[in-house]
Amino acid sequence: MIRIAIVGGIGSGKTYISNLFGYPVFNADKIVSKIYSSNNKIFYRIKKKLPKFFSTPPIKKEELIRAILKNKNNIKIISKIVHPEVRKELKKFLKKNNNKKAIVLDIPLLLENNLDKKKDVIIFIHSSQKERLKRIKSRKNFNNSIFQKLKKLQLPLNFKKNRSDYVIKNDFKKDSARKNVKHILTYIL
Repeated sequence: MIRIAIVGGIGSGKTYISNLFGYPVFNADKIVSKIYSSNNKIFYRIKKKLPKFFSTPPIKKEELIRAILKNKNNIKIISKIVHPEVRKELKKFLKKNNNKKAIVLDIPLLLENNLDKKKDVIIFIHSSQKERLKRIKSRKNFNNSIFQKLKKLQLPLNFKKNRSDYVIKNDFKKDSARKNVKHILTYIL
């Protein structure tokens, strides 16, 4: 099985590009959302550590934002509780798709959390900062302070780009994105 790992900055179009490959995608953001909305065990572990911010399950976005804005260390506390659960889900995904020709990993902090393997095909999604900011600001519940804190958790984009096997320049046009993905697939399959 070929592991295709998609990396890039926040708002660069990683999820969109991931889905173009046509192979099973592990989307860490969706998994985290699911954990927040339906995993009561995780809720109570977070509430125990940060009781001032969380009331009743499920974990609400506003509560997360308040906790993170109040103290920069709270994001680390939350991550230490949530990330092991995401890793469990990743293991299940890999086991379930073990017989597939390829899988795609859409994990924003893949390199930061050392989730990459030596043989992974790493693809960096390059897009202009202006376009990324425009896309991020148009998201529901956009909060610039949270965005800045999340950005600090990530490795520099140049490091990710240099660490990658391929670069896709995302101009947010469907045809060019599909063409880039098809081109890369001919090399790696």
